[in-house]
Amino acid sequence: MNRRQLLAAAAAVSLLPLVARAQPAAAGNMRIVVGFPPGGGTDMVTRLLAQKLGALWNTPVVVENRAGAAGVIAAEHVVKQPADGSCLLMTNFSNHAVAPSLYPKLSYQVERDFTPVMLAGVSPSLLVCRADQQARTLPALVERCRKSPGSVTFGSAGPGSVQHLALEMFKLRAGIDALHVPYRGSGAMMTDLLGGQIDYSFETMASASPHVAAGKLVAIAQTRLRRSPAQPNVPTMAEQGYAGFDASTWYGLVGPAGMDPAFVARLNTDLNTILRQPDVVEKMTSYGAEDGGGSAERFAAFITEEKNKWAKVIHDAKVTV
Repeated sequence: MNRRQLLAAAAAVSLLPLVARAQPAAAGNMRIVVGFPPGGGTDMVTRLLAQKLGALWNTPVVVENRAGAAGVIAAEHVVKQPADGSCLLMTNFSNHAVAPSLYPKLSYQVERDFTPVMLAGVSPSLLVCRADQQARTLPALVERCRKSPGSVTFGSAGPGSVQHLALEMFKLRAGIDALHVPYRGSGAMMTDLLGGQIDYSFETMASASPHVAAGKLVAIAQTRLRRSPAQPNVPTMAEQGYAGFDASTWYGLVGPAGMDPAFVARLNTDLNTILRQPDVVEKMTSYGAEDGGGSAERFAAFITEEKNKWAKVIHDAKVTV
């Protein structure tokens, strides 16, 4: 064996522990924890990716719902788990971007206590109301809120949820007052919206779109800066006079701090592969989830930008929970 072959063999041997560590961590199930009840956008995206990841890795990937405090309970749980990849969090807008400004005594720090893996997708919300609602355009809604300040109701999945903070941004930008009605998750909120107990919601596109398609809800506006391909006929808030209005939810996988970089790299690579599968692209598009994928570093920078944006809204709107 010549010198070049010896060096190559030595390099291969030195990489064996790294490759071994990059395998799926647990002999049992991998868990992905979701901070909301079944049926909402975060849950739907998680179940899609969990199914695909389980098939790719030939290991069970279980979705575990731990609802409460707009995802904070789930985040606090995952922080305490081993950093071996056996327990991940499908984090989102609420527990990573909003909670640090909304909860002064939050038990975790986003940058210190989590390992970013990948941004799964960004999704606009839809400002929706029942089909029998009289004010079904944005100007008509603003006029109604000004005529009856504090009485027009907007439901949310809980304090600090995207529905709640989109409403606060809307109130600031439009100079109106409205009543926030928090629920324990999107499912319960949607039941009351359809039943007439509340008037409006900035609901996630994944949850609202089927009801819009069925004619039960009317989509008044969407909340990213450009129209989603999933709802090409619904104008953005920016198009309707609120330039720069961007109140999107997003989904991304993180784990506890200290995860092995080789495992994170493999997981990131495989999740990027999954997001490119045609049936996954179709599903994510139907959910309105766009711009997912990329590196773990990209996701970390994205989280920081979102934290800064919503910290200003929370401060300016004097939001407390």
